[in-house]
Amino acid sequence: MNTPAAGIPDPYSIDLKDLDPAIPDLFEHQAHWEYFRRLREEDPVHLVTGGEFGPYWAVTKYEDIVYVDTHHDLFSSVPSIGIGVPTIDFEPPMFIAMDPPKHDEERKAVMPAVTPQRLQQLESLIRSRTVDVLDHLPVGEPFNWVDRVSIELTTRMLATLFDFPFEQRSKLTYWSDVAVSGPNVGGDYSEEERKEILLECLEFFQGLWNERVANPGGEDFISLLSHDPATRDMDPMEFLGNLMLLIVGGNDTTRNSMSASVLALHQNPDEFAKLKADHGLIPSMICEAIRWQTPLAHMRRVATEDVELGGKTIRKGDRVVMWYISGNRDEEAIERPDDFIIDRENPRKHIAFGFGIHRCMGNRLAEMQLKILWEEILARFDRVEVVGEPVRVHSNFVMGYKELPVMLHPV
Repeated sequence: MNTPAAGIPDPYSIDLKDLDPAIPDLFEHQAHWEYFRRLREEDPVHLVTGGEFGPYWAVTKYEDIVYVDTHHDLFSSVPSIGIGVPTIDFEPPMFIAMDPPKHDEERKAVMPAVTPQRLQQLESLIRSRTVDVLDHLPVGEPFNWVDRVSIELTTRMLATLFDFPFEQRSKLTYWSDVAVSGPNVGGDYSEEERKEILLECLEFFQGLWNERVANPGGEDFISLLSHDPATRDMDPMEFLGNLMLLIVGGNDTTRNSMSASVLALHQNPDEFAKLKADHGLIPSMICEAIRWQTPLAHMRRVATEDVELGGKTIRKGDRVVMWYISGNRDEEAIERPDDFIIDRENPRKHIAFGFGIHRCMGNRLAEMQLKILWEEILARFDRVEVVGEPVRVHSNFVMGYKELPVMLHPV
């Protein structure tokens, strides 16, 4: 694969020992697929010694990723899930970057916000907001789906999950983008800029924390954190870390899957025809869109002892990066993995949500939001036509979209 405009070389022209799949330009320009294909075929547990993020182990096959993700005793999440090592001392602790028992206690504190019972309560609100957004879109003229639909719907949901001032909800999107845009993952903000902005986020949320402490009984994330014995005495940096986790977790998977599902169905009209003929395929289509997109490309771990994996010896203290985006295209685990197939026999066989104790706690909420969106799209539009090239974010972590130009065609 060669993308001369982006200056990206064919991975097969690079000496295998020098191959590094973590270069953010690869993902922005969709040039990463062949890099991962070569690693899966030739060196699935691959030591990257140089580059911007090395040294680290790149784990690229489905079963090896599942092994790492489900053995938290061998592969620690502390101190970070991002591939790089920050150059300044600003690594707010968050429960996804913790090990048991502290991880389990803090995760349990916020789980009531996304239980099946709570999701059932939220369903009618999600549907009414989806209807409101779709009914105010222009028909027959181009607009940016990312801004008008994906960001708008997920930001409204975030505001509900945090019981955040609704008229200021755009702050949540901004903070989410900043949280995942540091040089640690190849983003666009410097570490100093990122720190300054996120400390402003902390200051705002500390005001909400103080309000919720005085008013027990809420079901939002801040109320739950401020009253649970495991989290009510968190220091400010740990509060900020968990805020970053919950904001990003409630935003990126859903937001970018909403855009990806539109793009995938546009690029695969036969699959869209299947969907229009049978709306019962919506749930499996959503699983397939999440696999096809893999909204978060990787997670990082640190070996707690010497471990054998894929015929390689990973030493204690080595960084290990699970490339979910590669595992979801592993030909040995998933049939025709590069194809978008909405009626797969086992559509939930993907690793976009992770495995083990760190599996995405909001995965059912994300799927419900997407399901409702597509039910309402199919009720009012013949198709969502993509009318320009998507613009993707510059990151090796978030597989996201800045722009997706579309035009709606009415039923």
